Amino acid sequence: MRDVPSVLILAGGLSHEREISLRSGSRVACALTDSGCRVRVRDIDAELWDVLGEPGEPGPQVVWPLLHGSSGEDGAIRDVLELGGSRYVGSGPEACRLAWDKSIAKSVARRAGLRVPDAVALPHGVFRELGAQTVLTALVRRFGLPLVIKPARGGSALGVTVVHRVGELSRAMVSCYSYGEVAVVERWVEGVEVAVSVVDTGSGPVALPPVEIVADDGIYGYDARYNAGMTEFFCPARLTRDSGAEVASAGITAHRAFGLRHLSRSDLIVDRRGAVWFLEVNVAPGMTETSLFPQSVDASDQDTGPLYRRLVEAAIQGAG
Repeated sequence: MRDVPSVLILAGGLSHEREISLRSGSRVACALTDSGCRVRVRDIDAELWDVLGEPGEPGPQVVWPLLHGSSGEDGAIRDVLELGGSRYVGSGPEACRLAWDKSIAKSVARRAGLRVPDAVALPHGVFRELGAQTVLTALVRRFGLPLVIKPARGGSALGVTVVHRVGELSRAMVSCYSYGEVAVVERWVEGVEVAVSVVDTGSGPVALPPVEIVADDGIYGYDARYNAGMTEFFCPARLTRDSGAEVASAGITAHRAFGLRHLSRSDLIVDRRGAVWFLEVNVAPGMTETSLFPQSVDASDQDTGPLYRRLVEAAIQGAG
C-alpha cells in the first residue's frame, strides 16, 4: 500500500437525495484530505469507467460511494465497482439489497433476534385493485393508530408520514406512492428515537455512542434531518445503562446479520419499558454537518479524518 492513499469519492447521482449526497461527499473529502489522503470527488456518468481504469491499470486505490438513494444504496453501483475490480469502502451488493428494501430488512432483523414493529408491505397495484378504503380500514383494525407509512425503498424520510387520524391515511398513502411502488405500513412505537453507528476497520464491528434525536415537531423528517436548528441531538443518548448496552448490541447485531462492512447506522426506538426496536439499517449513512454518523464519531473522542482514513485503508487491504 502506498503511503498516501488515493481515494475517489462518488457523490451526487440522480436520486431525490442528490444534494445530500453532494454535501456528504464534500465533508468526507475534506476530512480525508486533512488526514493526508489524495482525494477526488466526482459524479457517476459514462466516463466513470475511464476514471476507474481497467483491472490492473493505475486508478484510485479505493472508491468511497457516498451516493444516497436508489443507485447508491441498492447495491447497483457496488456491482459495477466489482465488475471493474475496484476496492471500495462499504458493504457489498447483496448486503445492500437486503438492507435497501425495508420489508425484506424487517425479516432479516427479526430472524437475527431483533424486535421489529409489526408491518405489512402494500404494492400500489394491490392497494388500488382491492379498494383503497377497504385496505385502509383493515390496516387500522389490525394495527390501530398512530401508523407509520413509508416507501419500502428510500431514505432521508422522503415520503414518510406518521398518521394519527383515519382521515390522514389516504393522503399519506398518496405521498408514499409518489416515492415508490411499495408502501410499508408499520405499527407506531412510542419512545426515544436513537441511531447507533457501527464501524469496522478490520478488528470487528464496534458501536459508537448512540445519538438521541428530538425533532422540534416530533417527527424526524427530511427538513428536520438536514436543516440546522430543527432538531436537537444528544450524544451520547440519554439512556439507562441497560438500554444503552442493548442499543449498542442491536447495532452490531444488525451489522452482522445483514453482512455489512466497514460502516453502518441502525435507526432504533427505545420504548417506555426500555425495550429496543429496530426500524432500519443504512449502508451509506449521511455525512453532512447535521448527520448522525459524524456526531457519533465526535462523541467517541475520535477525529473524523483519521477514522475515515482507517476505513479507506481497511478497504484497500480487503479488511472489515
